Amino acid sequence: MDASFRRFSLFYLCYYAALGAYTPYVGRWVSSLGHGGYVVGAMLGVWYGTRIIAPPLWTALIHRSKVPGHWFVAGVVLTLLSFAGFTLTRSAWALLAVMTAFGFFYNAVMPQFEAMTLAALGPDSHQYGRIRVWGSIGFLFVASSYGALLDRVGDAAFPWLTLPLLLATVLAAWPHRQDPVAIEQVDTEPAVHLWKRPGVRRFLLVALLMQMGFGPFYVFYTLHLQAHHHNGLEVGSLWGLGVLIEIALFWQAPRLIARFGAQPLMLFCLVVTALRWAATALFADSLTLMAAAQLLHAFSFAVFHACCMRRMVQFFPGKLSKHGQSLLYGFSSGIGGVLGALMAAWMWERGGGEWAFMSGAIVVAIAAAIYSRAKP
Repeated sequence: MDASFRRFSLFYLCYYAALGAYTPYVGRWVSSLGHGGYVVGAMLGVWYGTRIIAPPLWTALIHRSKVPGHWFVAGVVLTLLSFAGFTLTRSAWALLAVMTAFGFFYNAVMPQFEAMTLAALGPDSHQYGRIRVWGSIGFLFVASSYGALLDRVGDAAFPWLTLPLLLATVLAAWPHRQDPVAIEQVDTEPAVHLWKRPGVRRFLLVALLMQMGFGPFYVFYTLHLQAHHHNGLEVGSLWGLGVLIEIALFWQAPRLIARFGAQPLMLFCLVVTALRWAATALFADSLTLMAAAQLLHAFSFAVFHACCMRRMVQFFPGKLSKHGQSLLYGFSSGIGGVLGALMAAWMWERGGGEWAFMSGAIVVAIAAAIYSRAKP
C-alpha cells in the first residue's frame, strides 16, 4: 500500500476501534446504571435513527463549504465532546439526549470520509479493501478485549475507557482537514420507478427483516451472555470471533457468489441466520455452541452483505446505483435497525434473552420464506 494512503487506514482503525467499545458494551453499561431493557433498546433505536437523518443533513453542509475537510474534523471533534456527556449523565432522558447528539455526529462523518477516501484513491480504487480492513481490525481488537477490561475495572469506567479511542479518532482525522471531497452533481431524475422494478420491493423487505433480526444481537447479546454466567473474557472472545470470521469470508465472498449465485446464497444465509438466533436463544449456557453460532456470522453478515451488493448492481445499474443504495440503507440500516431495537427491548422485558433472540429467529425465518418465492 502506498504510504500516502496509510493515514486513511489509521482513521478507519481508530473510528471502528471506538465502535468496538460502543456496540458490544454500551448496553452492559446502561444496565449497570439500573436501567431496564426498554432504555437499552431505546438507546440503540436512537442510534439507528440518527443513521437515517445525519448523513443527508451533513452532506448539505459539505455542499455549501469550500473546505469540507474542516467540517469533517469538526464533526469528529463534536463526536468526542458529545460522548463526553455520558460521563455526566445517569437518568434515562439525559442518556437519550446525549445519545442523539453522539449518534448524529458519529454517523454523519463516516459517509463523508468514505467519499474522501475514494476521491484520494482515484484509479487505485481496488485498494479500498486493503484500507477498510483496518477498521475491522480495530473493532476486533477492542471488542475482544474490553469485556475482560470492564470485569477488572468495573462497568462505571465504560465512558472513560471509550473517550481515549475517540480522542485518537480526532488525532487521526486532523491530517485530513485539507482533503477534498468529490461532490457529484445532483441527479434530478425521479426515482419513483425504482419501486416498479421486478423483485425490488421483495428484496428491500427481506433486507429490512434481516436487519431487524439482528436487533437482539446488537442490543442484548452481551447482557444475554452475562445472564448465562459468561465472563467478560468469554464475551469479548465471542465478539472477536464473529469479526474475525467476518473478515475472512469477505475475502472469499466473490468466489462463493461466482460459484453459487447471489440469490441462492442469500436464501442460504437467511436460513443459517434463523438457526443461529434460535441456537443463541436456547443454548446460551454452552460456550462451545455460542462459538459455533458466532462462526455463522460469516454468512449472516459477510456473505449476505456481499450478495446484497451484487443484487443491487443487478437491480440498479449505472447511474441508478446511488438511488438504490439510498433505498437499501434507509430500509435496512435505518428502519430495520430501529424496528429491531424496539422489538428486542419489548421481548427482553417479557422473556429475557430467550424471547428476544427467538423473536429474531422468527423474523429472519419469515424473511427466508418470503425470499424463497423470489424469481431469479
